[in-house]
Amino acid sequence: MNDMQFEPKDVFRKLEFDKILDLLEKEALTPMAAEVLRDIRPETNFQNIDQCLREVREFKLALEKNDRFPIEGFPDVRPDLKMLDIDGYTLLSESFQGILRLLLIMRDVFKFFASGAKKEIYPKLYELTRHLSYDEGLAKAIMAVFDEKGDIRPDASPELQRIRRETQSKMRELDSRFRQVVQEYRSKGWLADSPESFRNGRRVLTVPSEHKRKIRGIIHDESDTGRTAFIEPEAIIEINNDLFDLEQDERREIYRILRELSQTIRPYSPVLKAYFEVLVKLDIIHARARLALAMKGNMPILKEKPQISIRRGYHPLLLLKNKAQGKKTVPFELRLNSENHILILSGPNAGGKSVAMKSVGLLQMMVQCGLLIPVHELSEFGIFHQIFADIGDQQSLDDDLSTYSSRLQNARVFLEKATPKTLVLIDEMGSGTDPKPGGAIAEAVLRQLHRKGVFAVITTHYSNLKVFAFRNPGILNGNMHFDKDTLSPTYELKVGRPGSSYAFEIAEKSGLPRDLIQYARNRTGSETAVDDILIELQREKQELEEKLLSIYDKEQNLARLIKTYDSMHHDLEVKRKRLKLDQKEHELRISANTSREVEKIIRQLKEEKNLEKAQQVSQQLRQERQEKAQAVDAVNAEVVRLEEKNIPSAASRPLAEGDYVRLRAGGAIGRIEQIKGQKASVLMGGITVQARLSDLQPAAAPIQQTSNISLTDVQRAASFDAKIDLRGMAKDEAMRVLEKFVDNALMSDASSLRILHGKGDGILRKVVRQKLREYGSSIGSLYHPPQDDGGDGVTIVDLV
Repeated sequence: MNDMQFEPKDVFRKLEFDKILDLLEKEALTPMAAEVLRDIRPETNFQNIDQCLREVREFKLALEKNDRFPIEGFPDVRPDLKMLDIDGYTLLSESFQGILRLLLIMRDVFKFFASGAKKEIYPKLYELTRHLSYDEGLAKAIMAVFDEKGDIRPDASPELQRIRRETQSKMRELDSRFRQVVQEYRSKGWLADSPESFRNGRRVLTVPSEHKRKIRGIIHDESDTGRTAFIEPEAIIEINNDLFDLEQDERREIYRILRELSQTIRPYSPVLKAYFEVLVKLDIIHARARLALAMKGNMPILKEKPQISIRRGYHPLLLLKNKAQGKKTVPFELRLNSENHILILSGPNAGGKSVAMKSVGLLQMMVQCGLLIPVHELSEFGIFHQIFADIGDQQSLDDDLSTYSSRLQNARVFLEKATPKTLVLIDEMGSGTDPKPGGAIAEAVLRQLHRKGVFAVITTHYSNLKVFAFRNPGILNGNMHFDKDTLSPTYELKVGRPGSSYAFEIAEKSGLPRDLIQYARNRTGSETAVDDILIELQREKQELEEKLLSIYDKEQNLARLIKTYDSMHHDLEVKRKRLKLDQKEHELRISANTSREVEKIIRQLKEEKNLEKAQQVSQQLRQERQEKAQAVDAVNAEVVRLEEKNIPSAASRPLAEGDYVRLRAGGAIGRIEQIKGQKASVLMGGITVQARLSDLQPAAAPIQQTSNISLTDVQRAASFDAKIDLRGMAKDEAMRVLEKFVDNALMSDASSLRILHGKGDGILRKVVRQKLREYGSSIGSLYHPPQDDGGDGVTIVDLV
């Protein structure tokens, strides 16, 4: 059961949803779509609602872009298609005209989606026709029989063409012979002033009664007065008979043609029914889109669980009415969720409380009917299974119920049937009886609704309900803003504070005597004070909550900044180690290149019988190469260690395709392309290599950098000046220059830095130490040289 449930049954009328249906019905192009739109009801299936909303949004887009979608009016062909299913049944000419209209519109729809672009722009609309195909032969078969005006074509068949040719010939012969007869009898004075007429489908003479016996022929009729007779002259009877026979032949031939045409399209009856259903569906979507365009409707974010988050929402009917009158409509904002699911709305009469409450219910019903609504597109609407509404005077003479009795009866039904998926709307809760017991009963009902977890918007003037909302989490106070200076409503919904009725201010403005108003103030006393105190408390509470939210946001931002800083610092450390690794590898390659020259020297020494010296040179060469290789391995291990810090739970799962890995023996990082059994294909530097899974270990995604250090880069590092002079610089400038200097030093793998800052009052010295502390473990030690080498005016930095 996907339909929404309502209590009482006239909720549609109470929320004015029936007026929305009237507007929808007027936008329909066909009576079939209008009939469907008149009967639509909100449903609870998320997929159906989402599908419908997206279809309407796409059609609205087509209207906004003036991208004419080929939907037009067409007749209801369902009765004709039903009769067509009867074997041997022959459709009438009018039936074929309706079917042809259907086919031509459907042809245009297929042409609309013929280009791939339209399928991409309107995917949901295309989905309606994707499973169908179009056969041009059907329309051509019908157009071969009928012309543009819907008449049978003269050349619909050779036999029909022959019959009509003979008919035209007989008509010419009849016209010629009839003129001769008229001329003959007119010369004798036997005809009336208007000599000819038509009776029983035949051309006849108009003869005064006194001459009717003088003319041979058939009397077909006489005038009411009996003074005129209508005679078919004997000379044209045979021609008229021939024409009558030809008419019968033509009628029989047309029936044969229509019978054959019916037989031709009978197998396509299911396809025609599918076309009909699609076009009716498109007309329904078109009507919804037209209404959405008129009220500037948007598709909100749809959620499966009940919730309401309205941004810049409008009452649809009020918006259309004000738009027609050139008036401005004030939007409202409202958010109800599982934490705060009830809104108690208070404020002066005629301030817009009831309109705001009805707007919530009407917008919710429209969304669940698949209609776009006048809200911001970032608004969110969940799916409710029930809507209960207690609005207006429900006095019933038939059931012997007063207004208050009917309200109590509604409350009983609401409490019995309500669930957390129910939206309850109550206008002027507790009114209709003595305020004290009425307010107490209203509070008890509110308490029970709150416990059931229902979503509700409730308007009231009762202070005890405002206090109850203030004291209980999950219930919000709200008010319709009232301008105290002009004593007029602004129609703005303010959530977070209760409203006042401003009864005394409005009474004073209306001209009631001051002493009368003062007397009334004295009589209310503490009740008015409670309202004022409650409003002030709610204001302070809201301000505190806003400050706490601001602090929380700042804490979150700070946490993100710290995380970003740590990540950047780690990346810088990895880059520095990688640079060092590349330099060591470069030195090892240079050593390998020079080893050939050394070996040549060794061979010369052997040839000269100087074996002792050759052994010394060889041993020295091996030791140098071993030391460089060890240095490369040490730096490589450090890079791996740093990179593995960025691999969450690297060893907690087996390697998979797409993972970044490196060989356990060391080397570049690659990406697994394919895994077959215990072997993997790994893409490294544009080359695919094969390796066993046991020889691979997880690695972080490679940092984008140059894979090899060129000789120019090494020369640039070698030319780095490890001294800097900060004297005479301002504090900010010195910190900026020093940061760039230290970064370059780290990238150049410098081991020691000399920073000249001068003695003075020690400000620059403190700046230097403060800045260097930011580099953490990259800085080894800080110290001042002897006095004769600069003393306190110079800081020496040893880098790790």
